[in-house]
Amino acid sequence: MSFARRYAAGALVPFLFTATASAQAPQVEKNVSMKMALMIMEGVLEQCAKDGYKVSVVVVDKAGNVAASVRGDGTNPHTMEFGRLKAYTARTRGQTSLEFKNLTDKPETAYLKQIPNVVAVGGGVPIKAGNEVIGAVGVSGAPGGEKDEVCANAGIAKVSASLQ
Repeated sequence: MSFARRYAAGALVPFLFTATASAQAPQVEKNVSMKMALMIMEGVLEQCAKDGYKVSVVVVDKAGNVAASVRGDGTNPHTMEFGRLKAYTARTRGQTSLEFKNLTDKPETAYLKQIPNVVAVGGGVPIKAGNEVIGAVGVSGAPGGEKDEVCANAGIAKVSASLQ
């Protein structure tokens, strides 16, 4: 690097750290609340019970961390972790885990399956406030990811008015 470039880069450093007072204010972001997570889980369980499925449900927040989870009566032990992975996939990708499955079925995008903790199977649905992904719900236990996704969407529908 030439002297002139090093000097110019060094001269810019002080400007990078001089922020206005408004830039120092705390971040304000939308996220899944506990009440919202509980309502979503209730909606999922109601729909799946109506359809005759025993499922586990996991809701993750904006950061992809578990906000709430419930293991349904009579579900297999793996359903909790699988539900978490489905929710994490939907949150991370900003798309349903079924859409992710369809995307990664193509050879040119199959490499995306290498992202840690993502799964290519239906049942995970992002929770969006407007266009912003603020969390996701993952459902596991119905006979097929498409059926899990129907239940996940029913849970989100229960809180849709507060996501506008």
